[in-house]
Amino acid sequence: MTTYPGRFDGRAAIVTGGASGLGKAAAARIVAEGGKVVLWDLNAEALETAKAETGASGVVALDVSNLDAVKAAAAQSKDILGRIDILINSAGITGATVPVWEFPVDSWLKVMEINLNGTFYTCREVIPFMLENGYGRIVNVASVAGKEGNPNASAYSASKAGVIGFTKSLGKELATKGVIVNALTPATFESPILAQLPPSQVEYMKGKIPMGRLGIVDESAAMVTFMASEECSFTTASTFDTSGGRTTF
Repeated sequence: MTTYPGRFDGRAAIVTGGASGLGKAAAARIVAEGGKVVLWDLNAEALETAKAETGASGVVALDVSNLDAVKAAAAQSKDILGRIDILINSAGITGATVPVWEFPVDSWLKVMEINLNGTFYTCREVIPFMLENGYGRIVNVASVAGKEGNPNASAYSASKAGVIGFTKSLGKELATKGVIVNALTPATFESPILAQLPPSQVEYMKGKIPMGRLGIVDESAAMVTFMASEECSFTTASTFDTSGGRTTF
């Protein structure tokens, strides 16, 4: 992992899904580069481990699909950090892997609640703190599935397409207020979320990547931390791609 010392000096971040995977990797980079981080995740035990491993300033165990919990977590994080400059929305689930006509309604709703509504809730509650400072960076982790759609993953694909559309709208709303909003659209990369999928689905997604391999979490973390930095200053309401050539739009 290459780091850029001092890039996040004086900056404070909230990272959802921060107990593992991309969220944890991005948080570790921000801390290594001088920033402060509060990790949000549903898994309280994993959060404590991640806090020790990343050097985070604090953790909050919550379900991002619960608006009241998000409101409380945002206020708690502000108290811990003193300010909030960065929000990385990395929390997400895959849902069932079945055709639409067999898709469990409860799984569909849960995916939408966490992946899409959770992203809306966190942005809604954190943005006012950024507006107070006249500065902010928001990174919403979407997916190539939100651009292309993956068969037997309709809820995940639809939720991530929603995150992309939401990002485009929000970025335009904040374009003159010092708050930059972009989405990341990674292809499949090595992450604990893969455990939610059958091996056949993982192989299908790997087969769609022209580079012929899965991504590495640090590759996407490097892109996320650029998007979360002051260097990303003239791109907003857009998407950044880490897909091994799968999506070029």
